[in-house]
Amino acid sequence: MQSANVLIFNGAGRQMELVERELPAIGPDEILVKNRYTTICGSDLHTFCGLRHEETPTILGHEIVGEIVEVGKRHSGHDYDGNTLRAGDLVTWSIFSSDPQSVEAQRGMPQKAPDLFKYGHAQVTKLDTFHGGLAEYCVLKKNTTILKIPDGVPLDVAATINCAMATVSGALRLAGELKGKRVMITGLGLLGVVCAAMCKDAGASEVFTADINGDRLLQSLDFGADATFLLKHPNLTDNAEIQPGRPVNIDIAFDMSGAPEAMETGLASLAVGGTAVWIGAVFHARNVMIDAEQVVRKLVTIKGLHNYNYQDFAYAVDFIGRNHNRFPFDTIVGKEFGLAEAQQAFEYALEYKPLRVGIRF
Repeated sequence: MQSANVLIFNGAGRQMELVERELPAIGPDEILVKNRYTTICGSDLHTFCGLRHEETPTILGHEIVGEIVEVGKRHSGHDYDGNTLRAGDLVTWSIFSSDPQSVEAQRGMPQKAPDLFKYGHAQVTKLDTFHGGLAEYCVLKKNTTILKIPDGVPLDVAATINCAMATVSGALRLAGELKGKRVMITGLGLLGVVCAAMCKDAGASEVFTADINGDRLLQSLDFGADATFLLKHPNLTDNAEIQPGRPVNIDIAFDMSGAPEAMETGLASLAVGGTAVWIGAVFHARNVMIDAEQVVRKLVTIKGLHNYNYQDFAYAVDFIGRNHNRFPFDTIVGKEFGLAEAQQAFEYALEYKPLRVGIRF
């Protein structure tokens, strides 16, 4: 039986361990994929640092793109869009598998089904090892949504589709029609710059970005932002392209940061009938201060999203297929490492904080 390398994470503060494990025979509903590229997501960094906890040992990494090696005999042999799947096809897949007939899935929330399995978050066992991005192979379980990568999309960009891009797609779905709308985005990590590009692609009349990091704000201009606002030390910037304060009369305020101050700024910026969409608050922080009277008098709507559904995933693949050359997505990976260097990759990501660090196989 063939063996392959996997990088085992045993807990925060401990060195990750590169080991060889035998590849299992896949089940009739499964697909074997050879991982080609993995990007390190913010949630991976949180686990690595001990800010979030997973059952260990585990294999981190869920932003993955790979090449089909084998399709199980009982699998439909098609992706979500109906395309035939064959060995050698480059594919991405949802970060979760769950029963598409579940009550949650029928309500448009398959990511909250009770039988949920998440890649890059599960515990390694003797019978189930290959389910993360920091391994040479991944076994795609039954009810995993799969999509072929559009021609021409680079591996490092394709890897981010099934987490960052699909999650932002979900945020746009919750926001509703964006054509002609004034949009504000707080938090200019990868989610924020992707959001700027998607809003511009969706026809937003003006896209404003706001952050405490001037470099991130300047970068957002290349991804569709029309104007930028520095939220911290508003009087200390001398860059003409960055304004102090915040925009007003915003139709949609997206928060990608999870910072209570940023969400409060978004709410305060909304026009009558405005909508706030929050997706960044996936870690513990202080409570958000909400002026209930203003929410009522201004007819404000607040929506939250965690992960995404099948529709969002398909939207993300279509978006990047059409726009990977329109916006500078080839700049989002700050540095690449090999699998054996993944420990250094995490340390680099924590020290230098690029939008993404990549692991190329």
